[in-house]
Amino acid sequence: MKLSINGQEYEFENGKNALDIAGEISKDLKKTALAARINGRVISLPEAINEDGVLEILDFSDADGRKVMRHTASHVLAQAVKKLRPEVKLAIGPAIDNGFYYDFDVDMPFTPEFLKEVEKEMARIIKKNERLERFELPRAEALELMKDEPYKVELINDLPEDAVISFYRQGEFTDLCAGPHLPSTGRIKAVKLLSTAGAYWRGSEKNKMLQRIYGTAFDSKEALDAYVTEREEALKRDHNKLGRELEYFTTVDVVGQGLPIMLPKGARVIQLLQRWVEDVEQKKGYLLTKTPLMAKRELYKISGHWDHYLDGMFVMGDPKDETKECFALRPMTCPFQYQVYLNRQRSYRELPMRLGETSTLFRNEDSGEMHGLIRVRQFTISEGHLVLRPDQLEEEFKGCLELAKYFLEAVGMLEDCTFRFSQWDPANPNNKYEGTAEQWNEAQAIMGKILDHLGVKYEIGIDEAAFYGPKLDIQYHNVFGKEDTIVTIQIDMLLAKRFGMEYVDADGQKKLPYIIHRTSLGCYERTLAYLIEKYAGALPTWMAPEQVRVLSVTDRAADYAKELSDKLCEMGYRATADLTGEKIGKKIRLAQMEKIPYMLVVGDRDMAEQTVSVRHRAEGDLGAMSFDAFAALLKDVVDSKARK
Repeated sequence: MKLSINGQEYEFENGKNALDIAGEISKDLKKTALAARINGRVISLPEAINEDGVLEILDFSDADGRKVMRHTASHVLAQAVKKLRPEVKLAIGPAIDNGFYYDFDVDMPFTPEFLKEVEKEMARIIKKNERLERFELPRAEALELMKDEPYKVELINDLPEDAVISFYRQGEFTDLCAGPHLPSTGRIKAVKLLSTAGAYWRGSEKNKMLQRIYGTAFDSKEALDAYVTEREEALKRDHNKLGRELEYFTTVDVVGQGLPIMLPKGARVIQLLQRWVEDVEQKKGYLLTKTPLMAKRELYKISGHWDHYLDGMFVMGDPKDETKECFALRPMTCPFQYQVYLNRQRSYRELPMRLGETSTLFRNEDSGEMHGLIRVRQFTISEGHLVLRPDQLEEEFKGCLELAKYFLEAVGMLEDCTFRFSQWDPANPNNKYEGTAEQWNEAQAIMGKILDHLGVKYEIGIDEAAFYGPKLDIQYHNVFGKEDTIVTIQIDMLLAKRFGMEYVDADGQKKLPYIIHRTSLGCYERTLAYLIEKYAGALPTWMAPEQVRVLSVTDRAADYAKELSDKLCEMGYRATADLTGEKIGKKIRLAQMEKIPYMLVVGDRDMAEQTVSVRHRAEGDLGAMSFDAFAALLKDVVDSKARK
């Protein structure tokens, strides 16, 4: 067989595996190899190769190489737990971003002390360098092998009739798995267990709560230590912890999971962001709309959400009883905003029509997916829909992208974003997409051409498209490295026909427009979470819920402090005065802990000379100055949207 490796051509006999091939090329390559990729397909190193093509030997620097190592580490974890607690039942154990986890059904929760025992047992298994052997079984034999593991039995029974049922064995431990894996456990150089958590089987609260152990693995102890240090810093920045401590939001059991209560600080920041986005969009020609939070099922049937998104909607009434009205809270705004366009006949001269709305949406997320402000059931989004002629598509798409990049740059998030071209999967067994293959190929070709022409560097995400069209997802990584979508721009060539959205063209003929679905700053709750994490709670002055706190040194200066804070408020800034009888050192420490950008310390001398002593939370003492000088400094910082 002929293989291209690192740009060079080689010939090998059929059936040779990637591990041996790596050894023939370089001893170092064989030593660091974790897996291989043949013609784009990731395989275990011992797997025989019987095809021509491009072969890549993967080490830890490759994302797939890291994934294979961490997947094997999850099996080592399961083996260790089974060794120490034979009674536990195994669920699943995949590799994830920056690590892995394994879910177990166990009567008693895992303790930190037990995790230390598990780590020691994992080290023993790794040191033993046990070989991982793949084998396949017919369904009946597979079920017999896993008869004492109910979750594995369920997974086997859910596989299609023609599915290959494969297992991996390492020593006395065997697990149901498609692979690929490392050749042996010894190639895991450094591993650490990080935490435990509850997790519903298959992510549904209808199922049993399992115990999940999280861990990570690296190719060296030094890299692992660096990651652990970085993670400790991330824990300090975690918005779910810091946002509550700084009183941006809270959650209440009797309100419900995924339904955060925005406290005054959080509500103020979101209001500031919303007003800013709405004002900028108005300057860009967007028309503001305000539409209902719910609608009859008939609207969602027209849009396709009833067929493709019903499980993610909150429904009021029996969705199957066609004799009675049935309503649902909206999961997105598009079918509502289309009614604005449909209010009367439209001309080509009115296009593009840019409709924008600060939309409150509702999505019935699984409870296992809830996380602070990042994954919630009710949220607010900067949603917009552009109705346009085909010849306007690229220019309007460019405008949407530039607008999103402007907002993300201003809040300091763009530098941490990546771009994903989310496409459909024609082989998706769930038939979750509208339209024909020809329509999808056309839409994706047009979008790909636009992205390439605009110079957007993107990855392709198969089966990540909306059910009605491809999209550009702007992805953001939180402090733990988990990736979420922050902004989307979608091309839709299908829904206009469903709603009968037409315009009269220059030739007098009625034609169907294209539609762009887009957000400009995405979900405000999620954005607030990311901002808290990025700035460790110290939001830039222009968006801080409290920008200035005036601190009186003595009771005699209290009236002067109150006068200054009132004056700042009249000028449009967010200021308060601390007039308590506490010592000035404690007042300063409290303001620092609350991440207040500026502190104005005023005492008898300041009152007499009509000055203020200015402190900044990061820069410290800025010295005494006149109030007007401080006001000018504050204006410059706020107007420039400086990150301080």
